[in-house]
Amino acid sequence: MKPRLYGLMAEFRQPDALVRAVRAARASGHADIEAYAPFAVPELPEAIGFTGGRAVPRATLAGGIVGGVGGYFMQWYAATQSYPINVGGRPLHSWPMFIPVSFELTILCAAICAVVSMLWANGLPRLHHPVFAAPDFDLASRDRFFLCLRLPEGCTGDDPACQAARAFLAAQQPLAIREVPA
Repeated sequence: MKPRLYGLMAEFRQPDALVRAVRAARASGHADIEAYAPFAVPELPEAIGFTGGRAVPRATLAGGIVGGVGGYFMQWYAATQSYPINVGGRPLHSWPMFIPVSFELTILCAAICAVVSMLWANGLPRLHHPVFAAPDFDLASRDRFFLCLRLPEGCTGDDPACQAARAFLAAQQPLAIREVPA
């Protein structure tokens, strides 16, 4: 019995070849595409169909609002309801003294929400990914470019989906095509 595969990976020498292969894969209907490069390729996000997530900015804004309102409410409650002290004839609800702490809690909560939502959006922390087991994948951090086509769950090398993906990748003229074990 052949092992199950995560996908098929094609290796390219130039970023232009990778971008052309990604565009061809999207045009031929491959939906689950992953591309790996040793440096940023400006055309790659558009070619792969990355639209840019809006989760991180929204979570950051929500965290900032919750932090600011929460900090202000906490001080208001302590100064006017829980432990009211009349200091120098000032009103109990003196908003200027609440601003510094509210500002700091706004920044703190926004930063925490930004980091947590960024990790969540990137699928981190992920200590292992199947492509790490692909032969020569370490070259993706040096000078090679890789395109991985995900296969359906439980697919082996003999399945028609795998054969079709292999034929498609071979038509792109890569340096090598490798199976990525699941």
